[in-house]
Amino acid sequence: MTTDKEKANEELEIEAPDSMEQQEGQTKKETKKDKTHKKNKVEEQLEKAEAELLELKDKHIRLQAEFDNYRKRTLKERMELLKTASESVLVGILPVIDDFDRAIQTLDQAEENSHLKDGVMLIFNKFQDFLKQNGVKEIEGKDQAFDTDLHEAITTFPAPSEELKGKIIDVVQKGYYLNDKVIRHSKVVIGE
Repeated sequence: MTTDKEKANEELEIEAPDSMEQQEGQTKKETKKDKTHKKNKVEEQLEKAEAELLELKDKHIRLQAEFDNYRKRTLKERMELLKTASESVLVGILPVIDDFDRAIQTLDQAEENSHLKDGVMLIFNKFQDFLKQNGVKEIEGKDQAFDTDLHEAITTFPAPSEELKGKIIDVVQKGYYLNDKVIRHSKVVIGE
């Protein structure tokens, strides 16, 4: 019996190395497939991550540009607001300038009030300097070409000469700019 047992053991030993080699071969094949599959999966994840990174970079750049534009726009609006913040106050002062002009014209006709005229002129000049410091400028009027962006025609009148036709003969009420923006149009008479 020992011989049968020995024979059986020998057969098993002979078969066992073959089956072990087969198992190792199959394991190696499976390991290669697993490695290839894992490698492909990692590459896909890497590509996906790179695409997501590019998309996030693009979004970041766009947000940065949008923020820069917002900052520039608000700065520009703030500067514009500062320029024109006092507009309503300055527009309210314009009738006072008109009154000063009329007072000076009246004092020019009266010769005996030279000291009064000097005092009014002093105040008027200080007032004019204040307006210039705040960006208020007078719109040119008399003998200028009529411009609807700057002037408001009150009436037409026969021109005293041929060259004054279509031009401003008289300014009824002065117009003013505030930092190159018209805050009051000149009221004028046009020659025809």
